[in-house]
Amino acid sequence: MVEQILPLRLAGAKLTRRGRTLVGPIDLTLGPQGFTIVMGPNGAGKTSLLRMMHGLERPSSGRVDWAVPEVQARPSQAYVFQHPTLMRRTALDNVAYPLTVHGMPRKEARARAAEALKTVGLGDSALKMAHYLSGGERQKLALARALIRKPEILFLDEPCASLDGRAIRDIEHILLTAHAAGTRIVMITHDHGQARRLAEDVLFIHHGQLHAADQADAFFSDPQSPEAHAFLKGDIVI
Repeated sequence: MVEQILPLRLAGAKLTRRGRTLVGPIDLTLGPQGFTIVMGPNGAGKTSLLRMMHGLERPSSGRVDWAVPEVQARPSQAYVFQHPTLMRRTALDNVAYPLTVHGMPRKEARARAAEALKTVGLGDSALKMAHYLSGGERQKLALARALIRKPEILFLDEPCASLDGRAIRDIEHILLTAHAAGTRIVMITHDHGQARRLAEDVLFIHHGQLHAADQADAFFSDPQSPEAHAFLKGDIVI
């Protein structure tokens, strides 16, 4: 039986680079359920926070602890970048790769990848080379690849940046479907409308500090942080 990797606990977690604090210290617990939206001005430390949570960056001080040892937690999480990194292969082989690299026979992996592509609307593009896909299609491909192993938690760094309305709608549908199937989601967005549509809870980051960690309704109706209040009004937050 696979053990649950959540909750994820951050205790005084801080990330510095060349003497500059990018984010932290942060104290935070992410439970096993939820759709968390991370918001804040440009340069606030949102991406650094996600990378530290996922393990792409090691905390300079403090702790980031899963409910199981990190080596056990890693296969049960996934990360989608703002600009997805795709292999010079077909869409089908991009999605099959996480399965084959973990030992699944290629034929079975490709069959499962084909089904995954259908679920994100790319069934007809399975044999296209990934670099020929449009921006929205590439992001759908990245999501199919991230979700193919049914991760317990999925981190996303502005997956809808620069996409048109139709692509954004499709991406949100994919994420809501994955969430309904049991995947915990933590996602950065600058789009206030998208945050209101998707968020169950919100983390607001400013100058690397966690200024708010509230349920979505409370955050959007009456943010307790003056910086968050100004941010939601559309003011420039310095």
